[in-house]
Amino acid sequence: MIQTGVLVISSTKEQLMPTSERHARILLKQGKAAVLKRFPFTIILKDRESGILQPISLKLDPGSKQTGIALINDVTHKVIFAMELHHRGLAIKMKLLSRKALRSGRRSRKTRYRKPGLPNTRKPEGWIAPSLLHRVLTVETWMSRLRRYTPITTVSIELNKFDTQLMQNADISGIEYQQGTLQGYEIREYLLEKWERKCTYCDKENVPLQIEHIHCRAKNGSDRANNLALACKTCNDKKGTQDIRDFLKNKPDLLAKILKQAKTPLHDAAAVNTTRWALYKRLKATGLPVETGTGGHTKFNRIKQEYPKAHWIDAACVGKSGEHIIIPKGMTPLIAKATGHGNRQMCGTDKYGFPKGHRTNQKTHFGFQTGNIVKATIPTGKHKGIHTGKISCRATGYFDISTTENRIQGIKHNHCTIIHHPDGYNYSKRETHSSHLKKFGLSVLK
Repeated sequence: MIQTGVLVISSTKEQLMPTSERHARILLKQGKAAVLKRFPFTIILKDRESGILQPISLKLDPGSKQTGIALINDVTHKVIFAMELHHRGLAIKMKLLSRKALRSGRRSRKTRYRKPGLPNTRKPEGWIAPSLLHRVLTVETWMSRLRRYTPITTVSIELNKFDTQLMQNADISGIEYQQGTLQGYEIREYLLEKWERKCTYCDKENVPLQIEHIHCRAKNGSDRANNLALACKTCNDKKGTQDIRDFLKNKPDLLAKILKQAKTPLHDAAAVNTTRWALYKRLKATGLPVETGTGGHTKFNRIKQEYPKAHWIDAACVGKSGEHIIIPKGMTPLIAKATGHGNRQMCGTDKYGFPKGHRTNQKTHFGFQTGNIVKATIPTGKHKGIHTGKISCRATGYFDISTTENRIQGIKHNHCTIIHHPDGYNYSKRETHSSHLKKFGLSVLK
């Protein structure tokens, strides 16, 4: 049985303690509850106005691409809800760059003789680029959503600061402040993310990895992060003190790939550094007590409890309160991928910025809107059956439905029932298989 948190509210819309899928299914079958929201799955009780509440902690593990979120019962230390939030910062950045190019082209075509404007524009204090601000706003949005249906009493956040100068040079003076139980965790975690948790030379996964110098120290190789990689013991011993060009002379494609990836900039670390205080201030503004922890402490807690790497598990292990947590067997996080709400652009453009096609103001057809998640019950025909997915509306009344398996075309509107309105996210679940955990030699239920 896959267990995941189900949020619960009373008949008067008061917050109650989350429950399991199994218990929620029983309440729905007995007619004691009704479905209020699909994502996150929330039920409303029909015959209860209040209940016994226990303190709940909201735990956050912010990242540049994904943010882990977990709800912990502070009495039992059990994870009662988990999700991973996927950001769309890169998509926003690319849209802004496209808009900049189109505007620049338009200005050069129509106002090429105009004098340059005065440099009198100033960004407000605390300004953050839109692609970075998006990360802060989406986390704040989901915190507000969860607070609406659960009695959250405290917040824990991984207030990580990547010391990029230390990453570039591990021998920098003042390194003593990192020494101790957590020494080396930050740089090792950075390398694990950079090299995708695989051996650099043979692509082996789920094996012990060693930190390897691409240009060995015996030949004046530095300890800078762009000279460090991960290798299994076999490859590390085989390479020894050889120059990487000699070691991979028969694999020119792999050599080029490694040398290119070694120079990857620290943009993910920079994104986290830029947004960490903005997010922290917004959490403090809620009036809830905020606990902080470092990335090294989070990883130390996770490894000590023998849990596998996952963003939502890292979130549960944040701070001192994450030193002892219980993850139910088969816990499944909700995956929420930010997709945006579309755009208001009435006229499309080609790659040169010239007009191409126009849209109408009408967004709904027969009570449906593109992006609605619907359940289609088809009585006859080649698509006979029940299908659930996101629809693309047509003025003809025949819609397309994108399910998790395929895309079904030509579904009549009167066969469809809306189960979730678009809110700018795509939802899915990722199952934590026991076979995946066995690769690490780990157990889930502690």
